[in-house]
Amino acid sequence: MTAPIRLAVCVSGGGTTLRNLLDRINAGTLNARVVQVVASRPGIVAIDRAEKAGLPVAVADVSKRRTDLDAFSASVFDPIRESGAGLVLLAGFLALVKIPADFRGRVINIHPGLIPSFCGKGYYGERVHQAALDYGVKISGCTVHFASDEYDEGPIILQKVVPVLEDDDAHTLAARVFAAECEALPEAVSLFAAGRLKIEGRRVRVLPAD
Repeated sequence: MTAPIRLAVCVSGGGTTLRNLLDRINAGTLNARVVQVVASRPGIVAIDRAEKAGLPVAVADVSKRRTDLDAFSASVFDPIRESGAGLVLLAGFLALVKIPADFRGRVINIHPGLIPSFCGKGYYGERVHQAALDYGVKISGCTVHFASDEYDEGPIILQKVVPVLEDDDAHTLAARVFAAECEALPEAVSLFAAGRLKIEGRRVRVLPAD
């Protein structure tokens, strides 16, 4: 069996995506190890969740978030670099970061919508789902993509679709999309770890398994 891929997970809220990853690792369905958690700000539930799991946690320098993007980004990626992580997951990470050269093509984001719809600055959490409902779409879903230096841009790895039901509100739609996220992100991690993702411009080709 190949060695587990070393993951850094960046969080901003409750850490539900982190919990899903840990559950799958513990169940043996995801061959990975979380070696670093980075929080975008102090005092969030995800920090407690990570610490209870025995994971190292770093908190980004929130004082630099709006005034010095380079310094803020360094406070995110410096502990990740020291951890030896091979892949960085933006798991509900709501802060914009500048990805350093040595992590290009090694940072994956998950968005609770079907990019390019309902994405970009200001579209996060239930805001995405309410926007989808307000527009009257019949399907929604999630997108896993390689991150760039802009919100919700970068080549798409995979998307999963869920129906929008007539009686949905933002909360019920969010729950259905999150269930899809719980499948999509581990799938993308496994594809990356297997060397099956090839970036070609804006496209990501999924190579056949050996």
